[in-house]
Amino acid sequence: MALSFRSRLEHASYPWVERLNAVPRPVAFGALVVLLAVGIFAPRPWGGIAFLVVAAFVGWLLFLTWQRLTLPERLMRTAVLVLAVAVAVVRIVPAG
Repeated sequence: MALSFRSRLEHASYPWVERLNAVPRPVAFGALVVLLAVGIFAPRPWGGIAFLVVAAFVGWLLFLTWQRLTLPERLMRTAVLVLAVAVAVVRIVPAG
């Protein structure tokens, strides 16, 4: 019996979610703030890469929690994901 993509990803993500839960909340929040600060203050393209890391993390969490979220929560988290990707693209693509 073949598992769906969602089931396989949830199964593969379980150890990472457990590790993330073991980290104190202020440390995890601090790491996110540091990545955002790097994204803002680092030169191109490194700032964009930092924002891509944040976007990947937000996208991963959004995918894992999608079924449990209400519509307003889905919209808000999707907006954060779109904003992070947009800032990453602006930081990576050279002005021209």
